[in-house]
Amino acid sequence: MTFNLRTLLQGSCATALCLTASIASASSHREAPGITEQPKIDATDFYMFKSYEANRGDYVTLIANYQPLQAPYGGPNYFTMDPDAIYEIHVSNDADAEEEITFQFQFDNNLKDGTGIQLDIGGEKVGIPLRAAGQITASNPTAALGETESYSVTMITGDRRSGKRTSLSHGGGTTFTKPLDNVGNKTLPNYAEYANAYIYDDVKIPGCGTGRVFAGQRAEAFAVNLGEIFDLVNLVPVQGPDNPMWSQYNDPNSNANGIVQDRANDDLIGKANVTTLALEIPISCLTQGDEPVIGAWTTASLPQGELEDPSPTYEKTSVYGGAWVQQSRLSNPLVNEVVIGLSDKDLFNAAEPTIDEALAVYVTNPTLPALLDILFRDALGASGNIAPSNFPRTDLVTAFLSGFPGVNQPAGFDAATDLSEMLRLNTTFPATPASEQHTFGLLAEDLAGFPNGRRPADDTVDLALRVMMGRLCHDVPLGQELSGDPSAEDNVNLGLCGAGDPNDTAPAGQVPLTDGAPLRATELQSVFPYLNTPIAGSPNN
Repeated sequence: MTFNLRTLLQGSCATALCLTASIASASSHREAPGITEQPKIDATDFYMFKSYEANRGDYVTLIANYQPLQAPYGGPNYFTMDPDAIYEIHVSNDADAEEEITFQFQFDNNLKDGTGIQLDIGGEKVGIPLRAAGQITASNPTAALGETESYSVTMITGDRRSGKRTSLSHGGGTTFTKPLDNVGNKTLPNYAEYANAYIYDDVKIPGCGTGRVFAGQRAEAFAVNLGEIFDLVNLVPVQGPDNPMWSQYNDPNSNANGIVQDRANDDLIGKANVTTLALEIPISCLTQGDEPVIGAWTTASLPQGELEDPSPTYEKTSVYGGAWVQQSRLSNPLVNEVVIGLSDKDLFNAAEPTIDEALAVYVTNPTLPALLDILFRDALGASGNIAPSNFPRTDLVTAFLSGFPGVNQPAGFDAATDLSEMLRLNTTFPATPASEQHTFGLLAEDLAGFPNGRRPADDTVDLALRVMMGRLCHDVPLGQELSGDPSAEDNVNLGLCGAGDPNDTAPAGQVPLTDGAPLRATELQSVFPYLNTPIAGSPNN
């Protein structure tokens, strides 16, 4: 089956509706029915990359974001973490899809003097309705603060529930402080200075040296175009004319009617905040033996039983009991949104990677490309199916469940037993400085980028759309990098889609699909914790 590529690139605004709507819940924001009932433990994004801050090349940074779509003005309680939950980052450093190391965060909220700040009102001591009663600064961070939030970090080796537990510590002990969210410029006149005081730089990690820890509000770094979708969509979701401000998105297959990359297309960056749990850990602490590849994912869990208290107090609104039950799970972006079927989304959130083979049909025989074919074929002038036809989709199995041989697939990997959805990182590849990073990561010959781990500025929306529609069936410019021979042919076929002609196997595989919401590493911090200072609830002083 063939059709004119230029015709494909000229899809109408109406046909764009269904493609972009399929990514509207992007990354992992409210991705399953059950998690919408527990927003405090909803994981939004997970990042894992070799630290690219200067002189930190021997470290890996792990960032787990929670609580999506935080309106900066969302007071008066803002976005404390759930003290009844545990938040965990799991690391597998062999091929078996089981965690060998877990970093567990647990939070605790407390009122000052047990009551919060009180005022004398006509001879009565009465608690105020706000979290703070005055200005908060780095030099005087607690005097006016009526509610504090602290946390512990526990490293567990072996099974997450039965393994050996040891506490991470700093000069002040094993309790860490989470800074108040960015209420506004009057309450927090220099939020960056205040919050940076709670970046712990010399954290002792039992048995493997020191690292860094931060937990607190950050500015959302996930770019996605939402508003146009709900306005009946007046965009074409393929790369349009060049924008010199975003040169990395320029594509020879662009179309005059496509969307132009522009920050104005983005409905999260510059508009919403998120809560970040960040760790920087020595590579030697995470790897095992001679194996340089690690896999990781983040979860949140609650006790199995909950009984609502009819007379709630600050300390207790519900009674919890029983074993921990996983409610949220995230590693690769967009998996639960656009890969897992609606009936199994909550099951995926509850599952551990060791049972992912039971859900592998969503990867080997994905429905999203078929849905796009149903919605797009006629409008795009195609003479036949535009979805990839290489079943089972070995290219997607590689991207989501096994890693790429020679890049981020661990030695000894056995597809019969070890298929598992996790973010995988080869720790031997050097970090790419922020100024040199390419938003399309591995497919743009930037070996330190997604899907070899994930950095905050990797455009995973565009990459996921292209890979789902068969980009990996066509030649990729990795021949020199994978062979280690600078004189080798650079454009090579990875052999993931069978022996057929890629133009038949994946006819839309080279279409530069995009939502028009761009990313660039230099927009973000290039130091730990990498994500920007959160947007103030009020910009006024």
